[in-house]
Amino acid sequence: MDQPVIEITAHSSLAEIGPADWDACACPEAADGGRPRDPFTTYRFLSALEDSGSVGTGTGWQPRYLAARTTEGETIAVAPLYAKAHSQGEYMFDHNWAHAYEQAGGRYYPKLQIAVPFTPATGRRFLTRPGHEADGMAALVQGAVQIAADNRLSSVHATFCTEAEALAGAQMGLLHRTSQQFHWENRGYATFDDFLGQLSSRKRKAIRRERRDAQAFGGEIVSLTGDDIREEHWDAFWRFYQDTGARKWGSPYLTRRFFHLAHERLRDDLLLVLAIRDGRPVAGALNAIGRDTLFGRYWGCTEHHPFLHFELCYYQAIDFAIAHGLRVEAGAQGEHKLARGYMPHVTHSLHWIGDPGFRDAVERYLQAEREAVTEEIGILASYGPFKRMTIEEQD
Repeated sequence: MDQPVIEITAHSSLAEIGPADWDACACPEAADGGRPRDPFTTYRFLSALEDSGSVGTGTGWQPRYLAARTTEGETIAVAPLYAKAHSQGEYMFDHNWAHAYEQAGGRYYPKLQIAVPFTPATGRRFLTRPGHEADGMAALVQGAVQIAADNRLSSVHATFCTEAEALAGAQMGLLHRTSQQFHWENRGYATFDDFLGQLSSRKRKAIRRERRDAQAFGGEIVSLTGDDIREEHWDAFWRFYQDTGARKWGSPYLTRRFFHLAHERLRDDLLLVLAIRDGRPVAGALNAIGRDTLFGRYWGCTEHHPFLHFELCYYQAIDFAIAHGLRVEAGAQGEHKLARGYMPHVTHSLHWIGDPGFRDAVERYLQAEREAVTEEIGILASYGPFKRMTIEEQD
């Protein structure tokens, strides 16, 4: 039986694909008006990055969105593809690969990246219309690799993909990489105290003390979403974001206009937690709300108070997650999350390397790295705050 003909096109703007076709592949589960499973791959989120100038000319993230269409014109798959001039804002780092390749006389950049910029959150990267999961992903992979080969680019990377995509990609010959993050799993808790009840006595007391000390900062903590978020809240959060961005990355990735567009397009997808003292926000944490997951994203402050970071970023997130039946992904790095109930979880990425010799070297590296990640997760989990009985039951 003849295989269906699928055409792959690359686009410099999401508008060339359109919101209906994009979201039919990115979040078909939200067609009934419900929440998308992954808020970061929606048309409204990615277009806010593009329209705000957070990606595009001068950023090192040049959009080359992929669309796969049948000969009848139906869009069956899309992917957020970018030509990258550096490895910043990815959180699945390949700086050592770039250094090794260039030391050997190669040109690592530009490369192609299938990712949500600046967002270390697991989700589908090969966005397919239901019923086209296999042929849609295969077409997108083939299209990205063909673009890289035709333009003599070093590599293609799909970061923070799902485990199912990682396994499928490995079957296609892509290289599979793993790393780890800290996530909080909701075991059907009705209250925060229910969660604390699963922890060892020492950890339970420590968290209660941290929450008590944090909430004594001299003001109030508010959790805002939807129409409760106002433009002045974004003015305050922009100050927090600039401070954190300058310290962590040298300069913020997102522009001020992104937060203006977030207010217009995304506020129903966002949870903004603010610490307000004397009528003025002094610290804040921004989260994105998915169908079954709360994604921690950014934090910042203009005043430092003991444990306020933990309260706004981790404990308030758990409170919201319990109230809404969600789990929490707390973003990249941070072993301090372990003591607060966030346990290590595997994350995945896929890679295509054009040069055969370099590919073999990276493949050997990744095999050793996967083994190290598995061992590290086992060690970290053994230091978790949960009672021994709870850990055994979870296993």
